[in-house]
Amino acid sequence: MDFKQIEAFVNVVRYKSFSKAADATFFTQPTISTHIRNLEKELGVKLLDRKSRAVEMTSEGSKFYKYAVEMINARAQAFEALNDNSESIDGVLEIQTSSIPGVTFLPSLLSGFRKEHPGIQYYVSVSDTQTVIDNIAERRGEIGFIGESAAVSSMECTKVASDKSVLISPVSFDLHSKVSLRDIIAYPFIWRETGSATRKSFEQAALKAGFEKEEFDVAALVDDMDAIIRNVEAGLGVAIISEKVASALGSRVRVSEIEDYNEDRLFYMINLKSASFSPAAIAFSEYVKSQMAAE
Repeated sequence: MDFKQIEAFVNVVRYKSFSKAADATFFTQPTISTHIRNLEKELGVKLLDRKSRAVEMTSEGSKFYKYAVEMINARAQAFEALNDNSESIDGVLEIQTSSIPGVTFLPSLLSGFRKEHPGIQYYVSVSDTQTVIDNIAERRGEIGFIGESAAVSSMECTKVASDKSVLISPVSFDLHSKVSLRDIIAYPFIWRETGSATRKSFEQAALKAGFEKEEFDVAALVDDMDAIIRNVEAGLGVAIISEKVASALGSRVRVSEIEDYNEDRLFYMINLKSASFSPAAIAFSEYVKSQMAAE
């Protein structure tokens, strides 16, 4: 077993594709396949299920994956310790993020950190809060950004930003700049996916105000922020989104403050407490904390 085989396996899991893993690591696809085939032969188990369109891990692959990531990170830390005179950080940093951090404060952090460390490359996966928590727990990514505190004892959770939620509606809808839950309940809603912290927070506020989920007219369930905005713009319905996102939309939609739902939304950076982290992840985590402390 050598590190090229382990890295090939981790990258195929990360990108869920042999060809994408090859592109990201500058190897050929046959080379990636050979590395993994030799690794499976040495371990005596099948690590990857190649039958589906997106490559997935077998149960044995899932067990091995967390150790594979630990070995790669430990190796990177060893090289970093032996090269302690160098301030350069390089490598691929895998980040999991929910949609709002992914389109608000995270891009500027990625840009700023890479200006300091040009050798860094990012792999950013955007999903909902619960998926981010699950992926970090399974070591599919070292650092995550989510829209609620992770109530998981194995996670370190650091508050990094805050925002408010607002209602966006088509310009053709006759809604004022300030509305109440009672004002908007009759309008069709474009709802976020079940794991969305934005949706969960809004549902809790509505229940607290005496409304049942069944009272809302759900026109569509959409799991992509840009698609939500475009559907609102097209007149399908209204949606609850980040105030920071809404402020960048100009006249495309109408933006309304919800008077009885105006609490701050908090956003967090998460990571596994017990995991061994790459030098890139350690440096980026410290960079995020320093940037957010300065604001």
